[in-house]
Amino acid sequence: MVSMVTSPAPWRGEALQDRPEQWLYLLDEGEIRTIVTAAQSAVAAGVPLRELARSDYPLTGLEAALDDWRARIDGGHGMVLIRGLPVRRIGREVAAAAYWLIGLHLGQPTAQNPAGEMLVDIRDTGAPASDHNVRLYKTRAELAFHTDGADIIGLLCLRGARAGGVSRICSSVEVYNQVVARRPELAPLMEREFHHHAHGQLGPDGPKTFRYPIVSREGGIFRMMLLTWYIRNAAEDFPEIAALGDDEQSLLDLLEWLPFEPGMALDMNFQEGDMQFLKNSVVLHARTDYEDWDAPDEKRHLLRLWLNVPEFADGDDRLRHGFAERAKA
Repeated sequence: MVSMVTSPAPWRGEALQDRPEQWLYLLDEGEIRTIVTAAQSAVAAGVPLRELARSDYPLTGLEAALDDWRARIDGGHGMVLIRGLPVRRIGREVAAAAYWLIGLHLGQPTAQNPAGEMLVDIRDTGAPASDHNVRLYKTRAELAFHTDGADIIGLLCLRGARAGGVSRICSSVEVYNQVVARRPELAPLMEREFHHHAHGQLGPDGPKTFRYPIVSREGGIFRMMLLTWYIRNAAEDFPEIAALGDDEQSLLDLLEWLPFEPGMALDMNFQEGDMQFLKNSVVLHARTDYEDWDAPDEKRHLLRLWLNVPEFADGDDRLRHGFAERAKA
């Protein structure tokens, strides 16, 4: 019989929305000074971000804050929103360096696509959301609840949207527990390997899909990887290998609906300088569609960082090893 998961990770947004102290950390002036000074030093050194060493930028004075953020991510609800970085004042280059240095103290930056990009711009490129080979973060379209490909998923807000673009997060453990409670006969399907559309990420001659379970509970350790539109797109484009049965369709319907049930999700309206870090194995994230500004320099613009943390017991080496390993799955 499939059992529920108990840990600090199964939470409901309605219990946290009016308790920001559970997920929001406000930087004080001393902490901001420490971060900005280190970032300015890194930029002045002229060294590419990926060549910066954590030991060269110890962020002295930020030790207690870093310990707090790690504890919230790994031992708490799986997330933290850090507010107060003055991105408009310090400029994009220094802000990116500050974000990168904080990331170095939380984990190891890793590639997010076959091109090896480690710090990715999240903004509308004008690409059509209807194209299955277009990753939706390059559009203004709504992003359904999903996970990404590393242990910690980070976002830094450089500019917010004119309207919309709200970050929505949800406990994947709570979603799993609700499936077990409401449709126990579907719960075991989550541990089957589904074909996922590669969306061109594995190269023109690479596999068109990769196989991955939605949930793993190996060794009693829970982790979820949820990309329902990858599964649905694979079934649509490659039905000969990825067709879905009725129960699998019902499971995907339920997984897509549950995070939107009233009370499940926690909404975060990003302000300039907000840094959000989520534990990928236990937190789903989404984004509402948005209306952008007309001025090019004011358009919604986020930076994304993926971090591997080998110390996390619930990480997945197949994700940590990136796209080459995923292609072999």
